[in-house]
Amino acid sequence: MKSYDIQTLIPPQQLQQTIERLAREIAADYEGQSLLLVCILNGSFIFTADLARELSRHNLEVEVDFMKVSSYADSESTGSVKMDFDMSRSITGRNVLIVEDIIDTGRTLEHLLRLLRTRDPRRMALCCLLDKPSRRVNGLQADYVGEVIDDLFVVGYGLDYNHRFRELPGIGIMNIEE
Repeated sequence: MKSYDIQTLIPPQQLQQTIERLAREIAADYEGQSLLLVCILNGSFIFTADLARELSRHNLEVEVDFMKVSSYADSESTGSVKMDFDMSRSITGRNVLIVEDIIDTGRTLEHLLRLLRTRDPRRMALCCLLDKPSRRVNGLQADYVGEVIDDLFVVGYGLDYNHRFRELPGIGIMNIEE
């Protein structure tokens, strides 16, 4: 039976400060405009909710929609991207902010961004809570980055290991012991 050791990497208070900073940056860039947040499920649902609330405190008009794409099995990228479901609204002519929990290799997001650009948004940007540039296999860069982390397997605050540990209030480094 597996046991899990999770050590705190980013405590809840630091996450809140990071989200407040991101909201200030985004609100300044979209002042007086509306913004559609596209939450990439499953991992970014908590981050998207907290970011949307913080953006509304900055008087930014936001809407939220959801997409689900996948490329992971357990803790490894499979290299192939699968669209599980698409958003419900058109993004044509709209300001769109893709909200992702973590950017690892960048393959999934590169595929997704290529697809969404064909839908003719007015402006499209990418926001991630966590960025692992050491794992990137392409030149993908987020417009808004919460925290840059080393090549660690992390869980909590929406990020999971086999659908577990999403509920943790902070980000933790996970070690799996057989």
